Amino acid sequence: MDKVLVFGGTRFFGKDLVRTLIDNKYDVTIATRGLTKDDFGDKVKRIAIDRDNKEALKKAFKDMSFNIIYDNICYSPNGALSVCDIFKGKVGKYVFTSTLSVYDGGLNLKEEEFNPYNYKIKFGEREDFSYNEGKRLAEAVFFQKATFPVVAVRFPVVIGEGDYTKRLISYAENIYNEIPFFVDNLESEMSFISSQEAGEFLHWISTKDFKGPINACSNGTIKIKEIIAMCEEKLNKKWIADERDKGITGAFNGFYRHTLSNEKAKELGFQFKDIHKEVESNILRRLK
Repeated sequence: MDKVLVFGGTRFFGKDLVRTLIDNKYDVTIATRGLTKDDFGDKVKRIAIDRDNKEALKKAFKDMSFNIIYDNICYSPNGALSVCDIFKGKVGKYVFTSTLSVYDGGLNLKEEEFNPYNYKIKFGEREDFSYNEGKRLAEAVFFQKATFPVVAVRFPVVIGEGDYTKRLISYAENIYNEIPFFVDNLESEMSFISSQEAGEFLHWISTKDFKGPINACSNGTIKIKEIIAMCEEKLNKKWIADERDKGITGAFNGFYRHTLSNEKAKELGFQFKDIHKEVESNILRRLK
């Protein structure tokens, strides 16, 4: 039975990953601060720890090794470097959850459009960098410093049950409650992936003979105007448009021309779901 460690397995797609691992009979240990309770019972082991405390990590994992480590909560180059040191010779593959935000923007972005292998490393903690830069630098450290195989999974916005940001569902909520909101660009085009699919992909890619960065997103793209139209149809309500300086703003304002290509993952054999069906499923959940 393969031993796996999951950093961050008690919220959102981390929970979906852990459920998938349990279903596939892995020996699962989850490592979090212990602030969020889980419902996995005796199906997992637990370690309460601060992911950003290198000394605590070194002590906790001194005599432990794993076939696979999934890291959903690394946001800095220092955080990446610490585990490169601690798990040297102690892990078969390291799967790091990265983000579409490592790219500068554009449509149908491919993996080679950000190259972490030659990105100049600057060290620092999470608070020293923007989210985007922290993830870029973490990737750079993993791919330039790790002595074990690393996969960096670049996700777009993740949607689904348990989404504590409620960004997608806020469109349905506001339209249903007839709350006006401002949208800066109805033609904004986006990629998404569901939390369930994200969890399944993280497990799936760890079983493949693959290392390096890889994009993962649902098939197709969707525009903000399509999300609004879908909400209006399913809720039988009309969006009340607001001016910029009044009311509230759409949750995805500022997302312009930012979509991923998932061709590499599909060539490896993963079958993604359709983005429009995934968005519709989330909106319909609002009706329940």
